[in-house]
Amino acid sequence: MFYSFVRVIARFFLFLVNGNAHYRNKEKLPSGNYILVGPHRAWFDMIYFALAASPKKFSFMAKSELFKNPILRFILVHANAFPVDRKNPGPSAVKTPVKWLRKRDLSLIMFPSGTRHSQKLKGGALLIAKLAGVPLVPAVYQGPPTFKRLLLRKRVTISFGEPIYIDRKKRLNDEEQQKILKNLHNVFDELDQEIDPTYKYVDPKALKK
Repeated sequence: MFYSFVRVIARFFLFLVNGNAHYRNKEKLPSGNYILVGPHRAWFDMIYFALAASPKKFSFMAKSELFKNPILRFILVHANAFPVDRKNPGPSAVKTPVKWLRKRDLSLIMFPSGTRHSQKLKGGALLIAKLAGVPLVPAVYQGPPTFKRLLLRKRVTISFGEPIYIDRKKRLNDEEQQKILKNLHNVFDELDQEIDPTYKYVDPKALKK
């Protein structure tokens, strides 16, 4: 109930400040649980991913520091977020999402790069997908990288790719991980090309240097 309420508020707020969102290829989204993965390009792109894939509900990873505030902790917990220590991620960083994907009607949103300031993909999402027995669904966000530019009502586009299934019988060694990650990277590029062939992501942090 709380998640649905927050989603309505978020949709209304983003419509007021931008009102120029477009969602593509929703028919490719699986009916069951999955892990939605994409390059991290804005602090609010996770919100757009969740809205674009609605009515599906999602869980999220959030840095453990955010849970120290009791009010913020209440909001995060009821919005299906769970804490992860970025510096020392323990077994719960994998066990919690795997358990939720198996036993709850919740999908998961993850950024394989882990941060907006790096586009290098990591394999955490692959392990969770394999253990939970769910597919990875590639997605890209094209739009303003900052909230200030979002207010200019620049176009926002979310596009989904075909689900990628990981063979649970195959060993997920480094070679296999790199193969899947390369495939993911290629799909991200293809989705970007379909939206805008001239698009190139530039980290706003790099522009400030």
